[in-house]
Amino acid sequence: MHRYLYARLGQALLVLWAAFTLSFFLLQVLPGDAILIKFQNPDMGLSPAQIADMRAVYGADAPLWRQYLHTLVDFIRGDFGYSVQTGVPVAQLLTTNLPPTLRLAVCGFLLAAILAGGMALLAGLTSVRWLRGIWHALPSMFISVPTFWLGIVLIQVFSFRLKWVPVINPGEWAGLILPILTLAVPICAPLAQILIRSIDEVQTLPFVAVARAKGASRAGVLWRHVARNAVLPALTIAGLLFGELIAGALITETVFGLSGLGQLTQQAVNNQDVAVLQAIVVISATAFVVINLLVDLLYPLLDPRLKMPAGAAL
Repeated sequence: MHRYLYARLGQALLVLWAAFTLSFFLLQVLPGDAILIKFQNPDMGLSPAQIADMRAVYGADAPLWRQYLHTLVDFIRGDFGYSVQTGVPVAQLLTTNLPPTLRLAVCGFLLAAILAGGMALLAGLTSVRWLRGIWHALPSMFISVPTFWLGIVLIQVFSFRLKWVPVINPGEWAGLILPILTLAVPICAPLAQILIRSIDEVQTLPFVAVARAKGASRAGVLWRHVARNAVLPALTIAGLLFGELIAGALITETVFGLSGLGQLTQQAVNNQDVAVLQAIVVISATAFVVINLLVDLLYPLLDPRLKMPAGAAL
């Protein structure tokens, strides 16, 4: 188990290094220069020599390999550098904007898990063929809905038409109702598909037939015997989906005008603020890696067979 843990930690560090390296070089080849965009403004009245000094302060005049090594060492130490546009540490911007995005992502994931579990259980409990077909078709419909379109539709229906949820000066949690729903609906679809397919497969196994032969009800068999075995494949896709939630949260924040990493990313892209974009990429990759590492470590807890050494008898 310790060897497995060390191997997974090594893989996680390798993924983070690859994400950092790819993002660094891809951001470097983008056209434009954030320092020139800011300091060549005629209103600032800086001379070419002063602009060159500013490039030296930010390390932009150094060779690319030296910039890479310097940035990598700083990131390992937790120093993300300074934003060219605002002049404040990137860590300070993340401290301000990351918590709202995490709150939105976690709430959206929890709602997505509830919706997916509900659809899967209803599909497993329903014996009417046409109704069961509806539960099977819903995830395919949800997964095809674009996040930005769904957000606009929810605003039109629940805010402007029904006036149930205010969009102008809403409360702290009232303003999150529609964004959380917007984020959860597309994310719950693939999770529901995996759960429904897994439940259908587990229900054909012999131990399920034995449980029913002993007089257990359909709901009791589904809850006590099928659900635990069916949830394992869903855990893998859940880890991947949580990583996608960060990207989905950025789009949702933009649609609803929420403060968070979405707004920060949009500003950084417009201003080509490389330091901010690099930090956001690394933070997103870290969240993705940590969640998937936790999912892998949960497998042996849910399925004791995974704890058995290789070659052991079942």
